[in-house]
Amino acid sequence: MRAVFLRDLAIAVRAGGGAGLALAFFLIVVVLLPLGIGPDTGALARVAPGLLWVAALLACLLSLDRIFALDAEDGSLDLIATAPVPMEGVVAAKAAAHWVVTGLPLTLAAPALGVLLNLPGPAYGWLAASLALGTPALSAIGAFGAALTVGLKRGGLLLSLLVLPMYVPTLLFGALAVVRGAAGLDAATPLLLLAGITLGSAAVLPVAAAAAIRINLR
Repeated sequence: MRAVFLRDLAIAVRAGGGAGLALAFFLIVVVLLPLGIGPDTGALARVAPGLLWVAALLACLLSLDRIFALDAEDGSLDLIATAPVPMEGVVAAKAAAHWVVTGLPLTLAAPALGVLLNLPGPAYGWLAASLALGTPALSAIGAFGAALTVGLKRGGLLLSLLVLPMYVPTLLFGALAVVRGAAGLDAATPLLLLAGITLGSAAVLPVAAAAAIRINLR
């Protein structure tokens, strides 16, 4: 599993389609949003939590189809499927690699970019905590969607349509945690729900994704 994890990290860095692409998209969206909304700092502060989470979610979508597509194209996925390693572990390793090159940079960059949206001071810690707890679920759900569409040509649109409804609870609780933190309220409950979604996704979805890959390779 470690070899699969390190291999995916190396591929993402060489191809330039991992952290760089997601982070650049996130930066562009956050920079352009104030221009579209206008100079009203109060309005920016009100919508900042939701906008930052939506931007992070869309940035994660950009590289989901690369989780298994490259391996399927060069035949590596067939070799992995026949190797004496659990496919569930392979899926988990690939989802973890996707989070390292997308979710982790977004988590680290979001508080700094929140300044552009006039995010209230008390919300910065909650923003980082919510993204740290929620973005692993985005990668796990994305890996499941990528497994469902791995045998399809140009399945990127279908992949987005499949995973976006499953992303909604993570988006809602993540944004709610930041909103409550910005208002000076306790945001522990939405954070606990985010952690539950992440743990549930990590426990269940690699098994479902492995089954989907086996079916697609038959």
